[in-house]
Amino acid sequence: MDTPNANYDQPWKEALEDYLEPFMAFFFFKVHSLIDWSRGYESLDKELQQITPTATSGEREGDKLFKVWQKNGEEAYILIHIEVQSQEESQFPERMYIYHYRSFDIHKKVISLAILGDDRPSWRPNSYSYELGGSSIRFEFPIAKLLDYESQWETLKTSLNPLAFLVMAHLKTQASTGKAEEREQYKWQLLQNLYERGYTENDIIKLFRLLDWMMTLPESLQQSFDTKLKNYQEERKMPILSNIERRAMETGIQQGFQNSRNMVLEVLNERFNPLPAEMIDRINQISDYETLKQLLKQGMSIGSIAEFEQVLESIVTPN
Repeated sequence: MDTPNANYDQPWKEALEDYLEPFMAFFFFKVHSLIDWSRGYESLDKELQQITPTATSGEREGDKLFKVWQKNGEEAYILIHIEVQSQEESQFPERMYIYHYRSFDIHKKVISLAILGDDRPSWRPNSYSYELGGSSIRFEFPIAKLLDYESQWETLKTSLNPLAFLVMAHLKTQASTGKAEEREQYKWQLLQNLYERGYTENDIIKLFRLLDWMMTLPESLQQSFDTKLKNYQEERKMPILSNIERRAMETGIQQGFQNSRNMVLEVLNERFNPLPAEMIDRINQISDYETLKQLLKQGMSIGSIAEFEQVLESIVTPN
């Protein structure tokens, strides 16, 4: 049975949005210790697009730029690249350098980091340099190689850091390339492990979304998985939803606003039924793609219907 291509970039990108602080603690503790996390952080996707205007969408897919504050009160900028390609990427160090100096032109204090999620144990680029006519430059950047964590599997299984779970999902997705039945088994084991970690319901929902997004299955196996998932959820009386958002992103939003609205309402109904009639009316009046996309994402992970009402008030202006 053919296995669909795995989706690595988008789950990692979303994990960075939601879990930047535990991400830094897990992979780059030296950098983590520099940051005053009490001040939060800002994601700068639009600025990153301006910094890398010549990059293709694929090259920029796993890149994220964040504004943070150091413990000394000064601003700093963290540029993170997730590299998951299996083919040789000889230009990767140069691309890291280019993105770094373009960010440096604007912000000066920039930390560039790389996650290497490929399947080549010996490929570990961590610098870029050149020399010509006595002029030279050398740029070094910290890296984390996901394959190195295979030897720490038992530790990953019990870690409370959400990035430990995502690393497990990444490694098992990679190990099951072209093996659909094996991937389904890994996915089920990871789901059970997710429930055993003591996470909050909100974190379970978020992390399952990333797992479901990354570990793609053929439709027949996905349907079987969803059936098992439904029964498993009912036993534990804590729904985490199946692949509703995946279907929404791949079909609903692409097929028109009404389908998009329906998907938002479907997610909310499954989590918070019944919905207030006024909320349903407001959602049905929305005709902006980005707003619907944002509401869908919020609806998947938000803690209560009251919190969702606040989000709706903040991003949707009443007529």
